[in-house]
Amino acid sequence: MTAPSTPVVAAPSGAATRRASSFLATRPRVRLGLLLAAPLTWLVLVYVVALAALLVTALWSVDSFTGELDRSLTFDNLREITTESLYRTVTLRTLGVALLVTLIDVVVALPIAFYMAKVASPRARRMLVVAVLTPLWASYLVKAFAWRSMLSEGGLVDWVLNPFGASTPGYGLTAVVLTQAYIWLPYVILPIYAGMERVPDSLMEAAGDLGASSSRTIRTVVMPLVWPAVLAGSIFSFSLTLGDYITVNIVGGANQMLGNLVFTNVGAANNLPLAAAIALVPIVIMLGYLAAVRRTGALDNL
Repeated sequence: MTAPSTPVVAAPSGAATRRASSFLATRPRVRLGLLLAAPLTWLVLVYVVALAALLVTALWSVDSFTGELDRSLTFDNLREITTESLYRTVTLRTLGVALLVTLIDVVVALPIAFYMAKVASPRARRMLVVAVLTPLWASYLVKAFAWRSMLSEGGLVDWVLNPFGASTPGYGLTAVVLTQAYIWLPYVILPIYAGMERVPDSLMEAAGDLGASSSRTIRTVVMPLVWPAVLAGSIFSFSLTLGDYITVNIVGGANQMLGNLVFTNVGAANNLPLAAAIALVPIVIMLGYLAAVRRTGALDNL
């Protein structure tokens, strides 16, 4: 008769957990590193490496005879986009449209966000938030083609303006600005609304008790506190407009923006290095915009 085997008792897992907890409790930098390791790795692989690959591709060229990529480094593409008048014109047009779209969105978003945060009842506020979010549920193409239909001859805009002796602006830069201002408006309203909610009501009441008018209260009390949220919303609309090319194809008529030049060189022209060089332009503009915003110090309070 064989003796029964002695069962093997595993070490309690709680001991290892306690040791790990004790180790992390006294090392905040290790905790922070473990927390940020995954997102930073993803950021480096997807964004930084992609930008590096874009820069390297911009230094290649295409053999004019065979159409094959020549991977020897050259600055011809960068020299072309900085010296040719076509690229300067399209860059200025893209920058102007992005600034105008951002300005329109901020002007429209400020009163809407203020009403949502400070005037509307809780029930109305919830309904307005849903109303702002609802356009985001629709497809980008659906919204762009809806504006194409409204701006066409005999469309809704034409029907509304005809009694006043005006007509639809048709397809062109005006249509691009209107369409993109509508598409990106929720991305501007929501950050400003969040900033408005953080403004204490007591500050506005105190300004009113001291004799400040409503306009002066908004200008001297509310806007300095909401300014970081306004800049955050402007970053969304400005950057999204810089890289957009679909709206221009749908309602822009014969006009081109930087995104269209990138799309054309990738597809029809089959010139990937030139497309990469053009794609660097909005990136450089956006980095300059972010640097300018950061110098104001407004983002420190976000």
